[in-house]
Amino acid sequence: MVLTCADSRVPPEIIFDQGLGDLFDVRVAGNIAQNDVIASIEYAVEHLHTMLVVVMGHQSCGAVDAAIHGGEPHGHLSTLVNAIHPAVVEARKLKGDLPANATRLNVEMVVKRLRTSHPVLAEAVASGKLRIVGAVYSLDTGKVSWLP
Repeated sequence: MVLTCADSRVPPEIIFDQGLGDLFDVRVAGNIAQNDVIASIEYAVEHLHTMLVVVMGHQSCGAVDAAIHGGEPHGHLSTLVNAIHPAVVEARKLKGDLPANATRLNVEMVVKRLRTSHPVLAEAVASGKLRIVGAVYSLDTGKVSWLP
């Protein structure tokens, strides 16, 4: 299964050369993992026997950009910005490209949150039944970079 951004430039079936029905997708701006997303992943693990979850961020993510530039988010956008904000705070401490670092750190933080989500996901990871990995997709090259 793939948790990725809702951005139309990031279609998992095309990126991973899969057909319709081959992947269980959860797509939300900024590939954040709030309770409803975690519940969807739990469903895939418990009922569809999913053994791999890929959390994939992408270059030039608008949700990450919104978190970087701050301001007062309108409507429910604050949910996205607040979820991504910790990655931006950590990315500001690093050298290099702020949006790229924030995107990578956001993926890493979501992976960690999923791996430690009790009881379902954490137990599946601990028992070796589930693997959760992170990746970043490049819009420029069309390549996926897997995170350690």
